[in-house]
Amino acid sequence: MRSGRASRRALLHAALAAGLLMTFHPAQAAEPHRLALQISDDDPVKMRAVLDVAANVSRHYSGQGEDVEIVVVAFNGGLDMLLDDRSPVRERLVNFLKSMPNVSFIACGNTLETLAAKEDKRPPLIEGVGVTQVGVAALMDLAEKNWTIVRP
Repeated sequence: MRSGRASRRALLHAALAAGLLMTFHPAQAAEPHRLALQISDDDPVKMRAVLDVAANVSRHYSGQGEDVEIVVVAFNGGLDMLLDDRSPVRERLVNFLKSMPNVSFIACGNTLETLAAKEDKRPPLIEGVGVTQVGVAALMDLAEKNWTIVRP
């Protein structure tokens, strides 16, 4: 009876190993990991957390010799993170833009328009920050393309 269990266990392990080998096809290994980080709160602690997560994930995968694409999408109060005249993490964000080409930052156009109406001018973005019309829709589009969405 024990040799029967051992045989079944060996067959199971062999089947699992074969399945794992098939899963790690070279074409799939070339695909980068993709992470979208949401920042929607005007909270410097959360803004720093987003940058910490981006740096840690980038370092983790580059240390394994793997590619990772990271995008930070800011809307509502989180947009302040990307504004040139008031970002509490401006210096660090500028350093990201210079030294981490795999990390990009996107501002919500609707939030920018709301701020422009309140302040009688559109607030300036940090150089290198992109704009999408609807930040939440951008996150949804990324999720539908199998990006991992995280809100630190």
